[in-house]
Amino acid sequence: MTHEFEGDSRRVDEALTQWRQGDCVLGDEWFLHRFEPDAPLTPEARDVAADGAYLCETPVRGLMLATQTCDIVRPSGTKPFVEVTPLVEVDEHRLREIELGRRPGYAFIPGTVGERLVADLDRVMTVEKAVVVAWKRREGCGSDEDRRRLASSLARKRARVAFPEDFTRLAVGLKNRLVEKHGRQTDEGQALRALREIRVRAAPSWGAPEVELLFWFIRDEDSDHLLGRPWPDMIEAWLSLIPAAGRFVLVEGIVATLDDLSARDYVESDPLDLDHLS
Repeated sequence: MTHEFEGDSRRVDEALTQWRQGDCVLGDEWFLHRFEPDAPLTPEARDVAADGAYLCETPVRGLMLATQTCDIVRPSGTKPFVEVTPLVEVDEHRLREIELGRRPGYAFIPGTVGERLVADLDRVMTVEKAVVVAWKRREGCGSDEDRRRLASSLARKRARVAFPEDFTRLAVGLKNRLVEKHGRQTDEGQALRALREIRVRAAPSWGAPEVELLFWFIRDEDSDHLLGRPWPDMIEAWLSLIPAAGRFVLVEGIVATLDDLSARDYVESDPLDLDHLS
């Protein structure tokens, strides 16, 4: 396919100065990936065999730039490619989970929230920059905070901790509760929606023969007083779903805001999400 920028790297570089990590193109796009010859394909998939490589094209709702902004705007002569991820539509409940960082396989994009489109981080492909500038740009992140959150989501996808299997079994009751009650119009549902993050600290370490767990339930700053049950009651109910067992000899929990945590508290704990516990 040809386009107006082909062969003109200067014009490509000038056009790319407007693009940022998280920016999107919406519409009928195709995503390309390699597959095994006997792999099952969706009815929409189209495959071609070239030099023994099997490639599959699937339709997607759009694409998001995953490459860091500094590399997007670097001269295409030295950095000719960028990474993109496909956009997928989710329901309102799943959208909120992704916005809260509880589904690290996806990234929340403020600019596409109206269409309920998120980035599927399990699939990545590269395209030439000359292709990108032919697209109609949809801004993905409108503020520095939005850009930091997106960058954190992209980094977390590859840097998240691998929780031990016995912890996953221990926390399954809490996971099921989060899934079941988050969208409910109840005191507990309201409290869950007011949590921006759940983190857990293992002392002295995840691999120790005896481990003490501390859960940080990090709430929004403006959620000090809920309409129904007080926060200590909520924490007690959630901790009852994670009883001390096996080498996990103590399980405690604290509700806090980000301002309440020290930098050490934050870096010595790990984010809890539903994909971790699936």
